[in-house]
Order: sequence, then C-alpha cells, then structure tokens
Amino acid sequence: MKTYQTFICLLITLAFSISSFGQDAKSTTLIKNANIFDGVNEKLKMGTDVLIEGKLIKEIGKNLSAEGATVIDGTGKTLIPGLIDAHWHTYYSNAPQSILVTGDFAEAGIIGFLGAEQTLMRGFTSVRDVGGNPYAVKKMTDSGKYPGPRLFISGPPISQTAGHFDFRGKNDVPRNITDPMPYWERVGIIMVADGVDEVIRRTRENLRFGATQIKIAGGGGVSSSYDDLDVQQYTFEEMKAAVDVAKTWNTYVAAHIFTDEATQTAIKAGVKSIEHGFLVSDETLQMMKDNDVWLSLQPLLKDEDALQFENPYSTEKYNKVTDGTDHVYKRAKEIGVKVAFGTDALFDAKAAAAQGRMLAKLKRWYTPYEVLKMATSTNAELLMLCGPRNPYREGAIGSIKEGYYADMVLVDGNPLEDIDLVADPDKNFVVIMKDGKVYKNKTVTNNYK
Repeated sequence: MKTYQTFICLLITLAFSISSFGQDAKSTTLIKNANIFDGVNEKLKMGTDVLIEGKLIKEIGKNLSAEGATVIDGTGKTLIPGLIDAHWHTYYSNAPQSILVTGDFAEAGIIGFLGAEQTLMRGFTSVRDVGGNPYAVKKMTDSGKYPGPRLFISGPPISQTAGHFDFRGKNDVPRNITDPMPYWERVGIIMVADGVDEVIRRTRENLRFGATQIKIAGGGGVSSSYDDLDVQQYTFEEMKAAVDVAKTWNTYVAAHIFTDEATQTAIKAGVKSIEHGFLVSDETLQMMKDNDVWLSLQPLLKDEDALQFENPYSTEKYNKVTDGTDHVYKRAKEIGVKVAFGTDALFDAKAAAAQGRMLAKLKRWYTPYEVLKMATSTNAELLMLCGPRNPYREGAIGSIKEGYYADMVLVDGNPLEDIDLVADPDKNFVVIMKDGKVYKNKTVTNNYK
C-alpha cells in the first residue's frame, strides 16, 4: 500500500511538473520604446513598452522588463493594432472566376490557403469572410502551425434562385426537386434557397458548420450573370426567416445589397449589416442610423485598382456601382452611419494584393486617424456582433490593451500623419505579430537579460 501511495505521489508530482513546464514555456516578447496607437485614441502613447506573454498583451507601460524575453526595439516606430478587413473572401479573393465554372473545390482551397498567409503578411490579422467555406483554412491557421488571419466565417452565402450567388449554368433550370445539388453547393461555396422553410434550413446548416454570422443576397450583384442591380432578392418574410434563426443563435445577418428598396426591406427584417450599399439614398442612410445598422462599405473606384471581370455585363454593373462610391461615403459620414472597412477583392490575386492600398484610399473621405480607427477597433465592434459565436474568446481584438490578443503591426513611420504607409506593407511594416507570434521582423532583436 505504501508503495502504491508513493507511486501516486510521483505521478501527481510529474503531472504538476509537466503543467508547470507548459506554463513556463509560454513565449515572452517585449516591444520597447514604441509610439502606440491603441486603436481608439488619436493621441499616441510615446516611447512606451508592451509586454506580450503567450497570445495576450500582459502589460503596457514605461521601462518594462521580463527575464528571458525576446526584445524588439520600437524606437521611432508606431505600433498599431492588427488591421481588420470586414468584407473578405478567403477563396474568391485570389481565385480566377473561371475556377467557379471549370475548376473544383481543391483548387479554390489551395489558393485560399496560400492567400491566407499573404493576407496576414499585409498586416491584416483578422478578416470577416462573408461567403465561402474556408473552415479548413481556419482550422490550420488557428493551430498556429500555418500563417493566416483570424477568420470570422459566414459559410456559404445564401441566395434565391436567379440571385447573386446562383452560379448555375444557363441551362441548369428549371430545377426539379429530385435533381442532385449542384457541385458548388455541395462543397459549401454558395447555397441557393427559396421560400421561408428552405431559408430556415440552410441558415441552420450554416450555423451547424460553425458560422459566426449569416450572409444572404438581398439584391442584385456585379459578378453574377442573371440579376441586375435594381432587383430585390428575397421577400421580407424570407429575409426575416434568416434573421429569426440567427437571433436564436445570438448572432446576426449581413446582406449583400446596393439599392434603396432592398436595403429598407432588409432593415425592417432585422438585418444588421448592409454589404456595399453604394446606391442608397439619404433616406435609407438615415434609416440605417436610426436602426443601428452597419454599412460595410468598400472604397471601390474606377481607377488602377478597379475590379476586372470576364464579361461586359459585370463591367457595366461595376461602373454603375462605383458611380455611387464618393457620394455614399460622404453622406454616410455626415449622417453618422456606422461604417466598416472592407475590400471585397474578387477573382484576382492583384486585387487581393491591393488590400493596403484600398485602406489608404479612405483618405478621400477620412482623416488618417479615422481610417486607422475604422480598420481596427471600429471593425472589431462589427465583428463582435456575433456574440457567443465568436470563436476567439481568450482575448479581444482591434486595440492594443492589456488582456487583448497580441495582434499588432510595427510601422516604420507614423501612419497617423501619413496613411499611405499602409499601402506598402512590404516596405513599411517591419514587424507583424498575431497571437503573440512574430511572423515578420525586420528589426534587430535580442534576449532580455
């Protein structure tokens, strides 16, 4: 009996030692003497240190030290929170549109997985993926073994027949109820649902997959082939069905819409995020403000970064949409609508690579401070509408504060004075950190003694 008790004590001691070793093994990084933009306040915290332990920011202050910590010298540089893209497509962003016609899911997955690293290396440590099935990419990047941003995933975007996400071929309708589900629906890239019952089913399926929020098509789109911009997609009852299901899971619905009538229907149905909205009127913007609805907007213009399409119909619609960009940004700001920043890069690796340049374009309507705040703490506020569906609950994102995730970028210069610094992350982002792990470091580091 005594031998048995001794053996149990040894096991307990060993278990405690292993547990203690795991705790001691947490990586510790100390960023010294940086000028900090915390994501909220315009005034920088000059010459300040940040101590990171594991995934989280442990302490912010002056003259900090930590035995054995890796030290990064931030002198003369600006530390900002990791950037957030509120309208991103892990698969669609880099993959050419032809893949959706002749390709397969493996192609889209490989391109999306490789693109995730490129996204992170542009300083975007979190994205809201509003259409697709990048759960495998999320699993791999969340493990920390593979680089990529945090992913807040909507799952396959839900569309009506002849809606924005109806990618079936010209001769694939009429569709019999006994017909097999089309390939891209089977693999979760898009989803077609008609009628309240089917919308409810597909919304619940997305939540079962692990969606943090739901995405529907509430109006016509640019890249789709069978719907013009003026078309309202989904009736009030169908939109409300998606919203009601999302509410039972304590999350929200985002809707792809450009125009007034469809946007107003979505607001009445309880949709909380309007994606795009380039052609809405002041009346609709005021309705959005009154109902605490977000405008998830992208600085799309007819310039060198204009999206390119393989068919003239989409190009024509893109031109109509971008005619409204300048007006809606100005009026949304004046009326006081909550505006989020996203890029919505589509079907082109060059468009995806312009993520930082797209953010810098906001200087047409906002100050550098307003731009950086939008792409950090403001976007984080939108992402957190998903409530308990948030898959990252150990810390918080969007700001540099104690207890927050250590998602940060060290900029060579001051983007609060020159926002164009974010347009060239390869040159100007000297350190990129996510989850306390350094993925890029062009400074001199050493171990603190």
